[in-house]
Amino acid sequence: MSSFVIEGGHKLSGTITPQGAKNEALEVISAILLTDEEVIISNVPEILDVKNLIALFEEMGVKVVKLGKGKYSFKADAIDVSYIDSDEFISKCARLRGSVMVAGPLLARFGHVWFPKPGGDKIGRRRVDTHIVGMMNLGASLNYDKGRRAYHLSIPEGGSLTGRYMLLDEASVTGTANILMAATLAKGQTVIYNAACEPYVQQLCRLLIRMGAIIDGVGSNLLRITGVSRLGGASHTILPDMIEVGSFIGMAAMNRSSLTIKDVSWSNLGIIPECFRRLGVNLEQRGDDIFVPEQESYVIDSFLDGSIMTIADAPWPGLTPDLLSVMLVVATQCRGSVLIHQKMFESRLFFVDRLIDMGAQIILCDPHRAVVIGHDHKFTLRAGNMLSPDIRAGIALLIAAMSAKGTSVIGNIEQIDRGYEDIDARLRAIGANITRQ
Repeated sequence: MSSFVIEGGHKLSGTITPQGAKNEALEVISAILLTDEEVIISNVPEILDVKNLIALFEEMGVKVVKLGKGKYSFKADAIDVSYIDSDEFISKCARLRGSVMVAGPLLARFGHVWFPKPGGDKIGRRRVDTHIVGMMNLGASLNYDKGRRAYHLSIPEGGSLTGRYMLLDEASVTGTANILMAATLAKGQTVIYNAACEPYVQQLCRLLIRMGAIIDGVGSNLLRITGVSRLGGASHTILPDMIEVGSFIGMAAMNRSSLTIKDVSWSNLGIIPECFRRLGVNLEQRGDDIFVPEQESYVIDSFLDGSIMTIADAPWPGLTPDLLSVMLVVATQCRGSVLIHQKMFESRLFFVDRLIDMGAQIILCDPHRAVVIGHDHKFTLRAGNMLSPDIRAGIALLIAAMSAKGTSVIGNIEQIDRGYEDIDARLRAIGANITRQ
């Protein structure tokens, strides 16, 4: 198990560019399974989760050619159907969170798919009901194999997926993407209401449209998909990762440093800049860049009636839950108090115990809510030894360690590598003192 060794207290400066968006990459790469023609995807993040998904595709028989850094050609014209029926395939999917996205494309194209409960972060329950019910609404039948611990979705012999109206029980991003991909090859029209409308779902829609899909309502929570008989090849460029953008803003604030974040796709950041402003972090939009100026103090805002500020996650265009861990850490060094409300996952805030050990003033109210009382940089966090429990908590602990007094060690950094490309080298380039062991 590898570790990061971080000497805290170093100012950051210069510029840093976010990687391609992890969550979008897992969706659009899965979409290549819908066609036997070549699909070229650029700005692919070279991170563990994406590499593992691409390796799974190669095992399935997808021809993968790396054309350059972050640029890949995919051609799924010779899928090994026996492999996607195998125990090995099911086992690998169960260990890889991104594998959930292959279910819709494989079902639509080959008529059946195994759907094990996916792996990934230990942040609480991840329901797959929305995915499975959505595909059953399109006409798939469902069976559960106890021996394989996996669901089997299949189209009845002689039948096909057929479009219909459905109201999703939750605005699930991956659920919407899975149903959307399956619906592109279904007969008739599919209407998805309460669809997720995150930029990454919009990007998936745009790729599918270039492949020949007919989709109306892109960017809204009401999608209409008219099925086609086949899809073709296309090219696509992945957006910059908004979670990395937010992480870099947090790093600058925790270290009272000035930093320029390049090519952020500002129009796709939604409420993220405003949420950091509520913590007192000044941001400047410079073209498509963000400039974070050096500040001596960050004052947490309050509501108009004087009540404590609450920052909570919500479906797009609300705040992504993936950034709450970063915002919680930033708040520990602001002036004032804030309630962080993580609604989606009941285990995601448990990492605050490590921050409390470092000297942060945090009251964990319950699995979903924590009150942070900021130090206003009058008390520096203490260095510590800790493990990264998941991707987002891992980067939050790294941000805390970068501002702490002394040398910290973070273990289990494979979790961080799952979501952040070459993060130690990129941070050293802007002034951080971090080494990998």
